[in-house]
Amino acid sequence: MHRLRALPDRLKAVMLMCGAVTLFSCLDATAKWLVSHSSIATAEIVWMRFIGQCVLMAIILGPSTLPTLLHTNKLGLQLIRSVMMVATTTFNFMAVQHLRLDQTVSIAFMAPLVVAALAGPILGEYVGWRRMLAVVVGFIGILIVVRPGVSDVHPAFLYSILSMLAYASFMLLTRKLSTFDPPLVTLFYALLIGTIAGTPFALANWVWPETWQQWLMLLSLGAFGGLGHYLLIFAYRLAPASSVSPFLYFQLLSMVGLGFLVFGDVPDHWTILGSAVVIASGLYLVHRERVAHRQSKVSG
Repeated sequence: MHRLRALPDRLKAVMLMCGAVTLFSCLDATAKWLVSHSSIATAEIVWMRFIGQCVLMAIILGPSTLPTLLHTNKLGLQLIRSVMMVATTTFNFMAVQHLRLDQTVSIAFMAPLVVAALAGPILGEYVGWRRMLAVVVGFIGILIVVRPGVSDVHPAFLYSILSMLAYASFMLLTRKLSTFDPPLVTLFYALLIGTIAGTPFALANWVWPETWQQWLMLLSLGAFGGLGHYLLIFAYRLAPASSVSPFLYFQLLSMVGLGFLVFGDVPDHWTILGSAVVIASGLYLVHRERVAHRQSKVSG
């Protein structure tokens, strides 16, 4: 523990980021196992993910703190963002039932590129032609992964694309809300709305887990999501986003590893090539953000 405290903040932030995305990979792998190897409905799995994280948040912060997290300056935006989080989780869990983990995460990596493309008309943060070109190249990477018209495209790819678009909207609203509400308020609203909205669907499709392994996996969903988000928050507190954001792509390695260890999945060469194109586009966007930030400092 003493050695960890002695590390530079940026190195700590990188380690926390890698830990966070690995936990998110564990969340997806657990959901994939449950939807593929049990009779438990997707609605129940999504609900357990949100209520589990809500309980974990209450334990960490203390129940008396939670009412203070209901105070928001932008209730409408918080509700829309929460719906987007429910949508991206639901569509993603539907997609992993049929697709490999490396395929779903490759498509998810397109979300930051969509954010860059939409940040201008929605947030007033317009990007230059170089970053728009990176967005186009990233889209080509997704086409390489999916290969429409070249091979039989599984309908689950549509779920993964819808999940990515919902996640991009979620990220845009997160950036918008960051100037109005603290991060914990924004996180709590998403969990609360996800729990409330998912309750009737979960109860209507409820199936009792048949084994202790299924119980353990259902209960672990909230832990993986909750701990992952906390590590993410602390990573961004310790270092600038431009320093840690590139390590979001570490999730591809953890997804491939879990896909192989748990399901015996090996990514094909098209997925590897498409993922490389998407990641390269994302890293170039991060580079351009750094350049723009330095130029703004000089001009300021």
